[in-house]
Amino acid sequence: MAASEERDSPAEVPQMAVEEAETKTFKDLGVTDVLCEACDQLGWTKPTKIQIEAIPLALQGRDIIGLAETGSGKTGAFALPILNVLLETPQRLFALVLTPTRELAFQISEQFEALGSSIGVQCAVIVGGIDSMSQSLALAKKPHIVIATPGRLIDHLENTKGFNLRALKYLVMDEADRILNMDFETEVSSTSFLFLEHLKICSKS
Repeated sequence: MAASEERDSPAEVPQMAVEEAETKTFKDLGVTDVLCEACDQLGWTKPTKIQIEAIPLALQGRDIIGLAETGSGKTGAFALPILNVLLETPQRLFALVLTPTRELAFQISEQFEALGSSIGVQCAVIVGGIDSMSQSLALAKKPHIVIATPGRLIDHLENTKGFNLRALKYLVMDEADRILNMDFETEVSSTSFLFLEHLKICSKS
């Protein structure tokens, strides 16, 4: 998905009538059949509010800032459009998800792998507390999705030969407010130039 030279301002997700939200399906939002089936297998019978509001905008290539509580389906709100576009234009190192904690990174990876199991999606979790060499080997395989904490990501960008994010199409900052309030602001700013032309989806905790 080509990024435009001049991006619109990030979209604020609209408020929707309760009746309209209750009638929406994942297919109505533009999600492909294979991913709709994955949602069914996970017991996602219908999209949540944040998914209804965010997925169509993400599929249009819009930048998004979303506000949603834990358990509201926000991971699906960014994972589904990323996987949807990945199906249309298969590419390695397609998306990066930044998270404030390693626990959240593993949870997000599990969601991506569950939703993308039938399409062979490959994820790499890049966080502290795990051997850097094994992570370097995982990055060398060029996974589709990288889920990382900012500090460890910077370490690999600086020290892992051959690893870069030039081909990146999607950047997600999950719980962006926490990332910017936990001494990660310098790390994020130091690499922000890499992401200026890429779709950004930010969620606040």
